[in-house]
Amino acid sequence: MAKTAVLVYSGGLDTTVCIPLLREEYGFEQVVTVTVDVGQPREDIADAEERARLLGTEHYTVDARAEFARDYCVPAVKANADYQGYPLSTAIARPLIALKAVEIAQQLPRVDAFVHGCTGKGNDQFRLEFIMRTLMPHVPIIAPMRERNLTRSEEIEYARARGIPIHQSTDKIWSIDENLWGRSIEGGLLEDPNYVPPEEIYRWTRNPQDAPNTPQMLTIEFEQGTPMALDGQRMEPLALIQTLNEMAGMHGVGRIDMMEDRMIGLKVRENYECPAAIVLITAHRALEALVCARDELRFKAQADRAWAELAYAGLWLDPFKESLEAFINKVQERVTGTVTLRLFKGSAAVVARTSPWALYDEALASFDTHDFNQSEMSGAVKAHGLPARLYYQLKQRRGER
Repeated sequence: MAKTAVLVYSGGLDTTVCIPLLREEYGFEQVVTVTVDVGQPREDIADAEERARLLGTEHYTVDARAEFARDYCVPAVKANADYQGYPLSTAIARPLIALKAVEIAQQLPRVDAFVHGCTGKGNDQFRLEFIMRTLMPHVPIIAPMRERNLTRSEEIEYARARGIPIHQSTDKIWSIDENLWGRSIEGGLLEDPNYVPPEEIYRWTRNPQDAPNTPQMLTIEFEQGTPMALDGQRMEPLALIQTLNEMAGMHGVGRIDMMEDRMIGLKVRENYECPAAIVLITAHRALEALVCARDELRFKAQADRAWAELAYAGLWLDPFKESLEAFINKVQERVTGTVTLRLFKGSAAVVARTSPWALYDEALASFDTHDFNQSEMSGAVKAHGLPARLYYQLKQRRGER
């Protein structure tokens, strides 16, 4: 039986170069390529399938879009998932991609290795290999780019020498990753933090200067933390995210240009487009602010940050993540209601919100009612900051400033 490798295959430069490398340098007779559709452009899926065919692999395409939206993007909304300003679009897709590659491998008569195209500098090597080792620990993992310390320019020359069709060039060497939750663009001149990104790198979002001059209002309905409807029309998560990407992107919402700390400690410049993620997380936070008590919000912010750090690291099966989600999902039981936002020239601003669980009483909060007896606050105000006042007076007596 032929020595077989299962390659997580995007169709891009890194994973395409892996195919001849596995045959020439690693001695694999059979290469099985697995492309997982988590919302990439249709043409990217078709390109991957065509390249796999031309390179003679046994190819599988897995449509995981609905699962990704339901089981990965929605939990990210509930956790207000954000890592240093990044909504975790690439990060949360990698565990699902690895999971589907494992499911294909489990159906094959023989698997001698898992293979991926990650470099030794990035985060995805951790995310993919964690799932593979957890679910099929007996299967070795090969990472040719990491093991051979290849640069992108060297990969391009390697592919050209073998007549392998690729889109990248040494002049425009952007590395792009897309899924439902966002689009990342890195590499080439973008690696210089002082380089102004050209408009050509963006595909999902208009330049805010060229966005419509009239704001667009939209209303999102949540049920127990899950976005269920847009402008009164109920939608499954997949359709809702796809629609919001188009609507918000048209108004220039979702561009992110940031310095990001990778898992190995490298600080890198990253560019993202995440229209739906920005809108949904902004709306969800606003609804939580309406229905949650102050200490709940304070503690949930800590839980959300811890969840995001685990998700960034790809630790989808970590027990700490399960424990955090127990708390997060308990809070979500009351995160039901609607939020209205205004999209305009790159911004998504919350302008209204309502919920049957709102911890808000207009009569108590208003300055024009007598429902709250203000005179009863005199004693509380006098006691406010008492330890700090005593401390200050003590310092004064001791001649300190």
